[in-house]
Amino acid sequence: MHLIMLTYGYQGTTMDCEATKLAKKDFYQVLGVNRGSSEKDIKQAYRKLARKYHPDVNPGDKSAEATFKEINEAHEVLSDPEKRRKYDQFGDQWQHADAFTRAGGSGPFAGGFRRQPGGTTYEFTDFSEGDFSDIFGNLFRNAEPMGATGTRARPRRKRALEYPTEITLEEAFNGTTRLLQLDERRLEVKIPPGVDTGSKVRVAAGGPEGGAEIHLVISVRPHAQFERKGDDLHVEIPVPLTDAILGGEVQVPTLKGAKLALKIPPETQNGKSIRLARQGMPRLNTSERGDLYAKVRIVLPTNLTEKEKKLFEELRSLRK
Repeated sequence: MHLIMLTYGYQGTTMDCEATKLAKKDFYQVLGVNRGSSEKDIKQAYRKLARKYHPDVNPGDKSAEATFKEINEAHEVLSDPEKRRKYDQFGDQWQHADAFTRAGGSGPFAGGFRRQPGGTTYEFTDFSEGDFSDIFGNLFRNAEPMGATGTRARPRRKRALEYPTEITLEEAFNGTTRLLQLDERRLEVKIPPGVDTGSKVRVAAGGPEGGAEIHLVISVRPHAQFERKGDDLHVEIPVPLTDAILGGEVQVPTLKGAKLALKIPPETQNGKSIRLARQGMPRLNTSERGDLYAKVRIVLPTNLTEKEKKLFEELRSLRK
């Protein structure tokens, strides 16, 4: 039996987790939406919860941190039409939907997959209690297909084993590593900058007859502040009303951690996006980068003094 674990080593913390294990909580309940909710409703629910439970808003609160992780996992699945369709059909075993389909099953408790009479019989029911990859690994190792004349058919080409791997947007920006435990060996896998959800990182595991080929299937966790669109990043920046009218300068956050100074032209309208060239995501396997778009959100002044109110009244009179 192959034991394969991914060891996460981000920001100094290390934890082991089996890549085939999935959360048992209902993703719709996590986001507080109905199963028939639209993509817009799901996105709005996610953003509201992400702001509430973000670690920066709740420093040191482990409960909020765990909830934030659940929210991101639920949004990553329900915001993707194909993943959502699989989740609606297979529940927390949605990531194995393709394998269930190939095996002739229809859900996480589907059983009765058998070879033709005269061959080895394989039965399985609830994958949530076992190692799914090992079941299929044994299946393809032990099942020797017979040709039409009864002679042994040519061996099938080895299938790549796929393991879902979640990373943060910061890790996708900078690149990162994962430690892969394969039997008695420990492999360090480099994930290059610029990967996106759906990207696959190939790992040559070695072993007998070349060993199995392993693919880490990347899933980039949604970010509470930045929105990714291809290689471009979008971020909303608050701009005081006075700076929007008269012009000014504001600070724009980046995934590098440093902030960029951005000049706001006079009479800038609310919702205007200003492009910061080559400040977006790295383009995979190149030295190029996308752009960063800063969207202006005008902040109206509050707690006005009597003098300020008179000035606004004078302005209103002049504009008439």
